[in-house]
Amino acid sequence: MRILNYQKLVKSGIFAMAMMAFGIASAQQTSGDTAKEADIQPGTTNLGGSVRVIDNKGTIKYLQSKNGITMLSNTTADVTTTTWQLGGTLTDDTFIDANGNVFGLDGIELVTTEVASTDATTESDHGTGTGYTLLVRDEATGATKKLLATDLMQSGQESFTAAAAQVAYPLTGSPVLPTFSQVWVYRNGAKLIANVDYTIAGSTVTLVPNAVVPNDWAVYANDVIEVQYVK
Repeated sequence: MRILNYQKLVKSGIFAMAMMAFGIASAQQTSGDTAKEADIQPGTTNLGGSVRVIDNKGTIKYLQSKNGITMLSNTTADVTTTTWQLGGTLTDDTFIDANGNVFGLDGIELVTTEVASTDATTESDHGTGTGYTLLVRDEATGATKKLLATDLMQSGQESFTAAAAQVAYPLTGSPVLPTFSQVWVYRNGAKLIANVDYTIAGSTVTLVPNAVVPNDWAVYANDVIEVQYVK
């Protein structure tokens, strides 16, 4: 009976180790020697470590966990229970190849509150600011990164009181303006024609008055020039 119990434990350990090794990539260890962790101390609850077993041939073997898998061991009433569970520190790069199968995770919440970092460039920040960030994928590297929700879409509006014949209107803060389809310019409330009545370069809108009748117009002192944009 004791030998059968050892065999069951060995099989369970092999299954757990197979789950840890799921997914093959060049950056993770899939072969070779791995150093043995410290033994579990009977009668205590420990994280990590290893379990020593003896198979039916008397060979001493060790089952251990690493790389994001946590092993908990506890002894009560002379019975030792060892549990392998997902959760822990990744010690090696790990990749999972779904191989055409569906792989999904439900119920993920990065922080316990609805507060997210305001720094969309620092990936180590977790819930240290205000507002919201979005998870995005860097197509060049495949890395998952943060992006401020406000950076996903920005809008702006600014108005100017023109001087006579003034054509250049640089926006405050020097925002880089998007394409013509996302920029609207008005003179005294009348919309101007994009790329005909005005051009865009960087953060500056330049008016292009027309002297040809019947589409002639000019910029007079105290004209109100309004610029709206979204990107």
